[in-house]
Order: sequence, then structure tokens, then C-alpha cells
Amino acid sequence: MLDEEILELRRKLDESITNEKNYDKTYKLSIELDKLISRYYNKKLMRKTNTDIWKKVSNK
Repeated sequence: MLDEEILELRRKLDESITNEKNYDKTYKLSIELDKLISRYYNKKLMRKTNTDIWKKVSNK
């Protein structure tokens, strides 16, 4: 699931920062994490939007 992927990538990023690994690797992990978080919120927004639309249609 997407939230599990986010948690795993966050763990890897934290580890990379803590262990002062290669900047490029840390940066790439950060970008990947940002993308996953963006996907997560977009899905959540779409779900809410679809629910709101369905409620409006149902109330007519």
C-alpha cells in the first residue's frame, strides 16, 4: 500500500541522513518520498471529491 511505501522510504531517507551517506543518494530518496506523498494526497483528494460529488447527486 502507498502509506507503507512512504514509511519504508522515510526510514531509508532517515538512515541515509543519519549515516551521512552520499548526498546524491539522500537527494534521490527525498525526491522519491515527495512523489509518493504527493500521490498519497492526490488519491485522498480524489476520493473526497468523488464522495462529495456522489453525495450531491444522491441528494437530488
